[in-house]
Amino acid sequence: MRRRSTAPASPLPQRFGVDPVHLRLPVVGGPWGTVRAYLEERLPAVAAGRVDALLRAGGVVGEDGRAVGPAEPFRPGAHLWFHRELPPEVPVPFELEVLHRDEHLVVVDKPHFLATTPRGRHVVETALSRLRHALELPALSPAHRLDRLTAGLAMFVVRPQDRGAYQTLFRDRLVRKEYRAVAAYDPAVELPRTVRSHIVKERGRIDAHELDEPPNSESRIELLERRDGLGRYLLRPATGRTHQLRLHMSGLGLPILGDPVYPVVLPEPAPDDFGRPLQLLSAVLEFTDPLTGRRRRFESRRTLAAWTDHASW
Repeated sequence: MRRRSTAPASPLPQRFGVDPVHLRLPVVGGPWGTVRAYLEERLPAVAAGRVDALLRAGGVVGEDGRAVGPAEPFRPGAHLWFHRELPPEVPVPFELEVLHRDEHLVVVDKPHFLATTPRGRHVVETALSRLRHALELPALSPAHRLDRLTAGLAMFVVRPQDRGAYQTLFRDRLVRKEYRAVAAYDPAVELPRTVRSHIVKERGRIDAHELDEPPNSESRIELLERRDGLGRYLLRPATGRTHQLRLHMSGLGLPILGDPVYPVVLPEPAPDDFGRPLQLLSAVLEFTDPLTGRRRRFESRRTLAAWTDHASW
């Protein structure tokens, strides 16, 4: 099996924590006499005239950092970089708190509504982009996933060579994770209990669903306290399926407050609507550090508004 060749380092710096686009021209030549001709075919989504404007402005560079002009001949296998034009994003008006930083890890307390990594319309307004820019750590990468609507602990790896070790912890279920949630209280639901099901998340669908097949997900659910018809719950996921905790709580008839997907997918709110956040918090991460052998435990400082101040939520 052939090894995939490693791309050269980008001569362009990140912009607001976002990497430049990297393109490699086809190794086998084609009908393109110039780089411009290739880019116009390769980037059909770019508005008419944008390729020319980008080239004239020196926005496309080669491996040596030299700007590529409109008349640059096509050179098979050449590497190119440029910054894509990003659409305006609504700023997420909540702070991202750094709880821990060392040579290997950055652990943050993420607010609701801030995506962990760039995806879709959320690029600059993400935890990863903010941290890369603010901490001047361009190689920072996520160790795991945390939903945009979920608040709490998210862990990032400083050096690319360490990423595999920390991601393996999550893959092999060696991280003890605790979540807190607020949902309705129902005395008919017997707790604590362990919920297991087969969860599927299909591309193009916002919601996940369960199938009558052997379980691929497991969550331990406990009631911590109750008052005024609400319960505060401790959730311990043994697996990490997309929307697992939200789906399991909804399946018990206890959908998490503020959930716009379970049990019913609601219309998407306006981009600047930051009201009624999902009442789910990544509260604890605990593991043995694979590089130092030290036992690590991180705890969120955030609270869930529906429990602490339901009237304001």
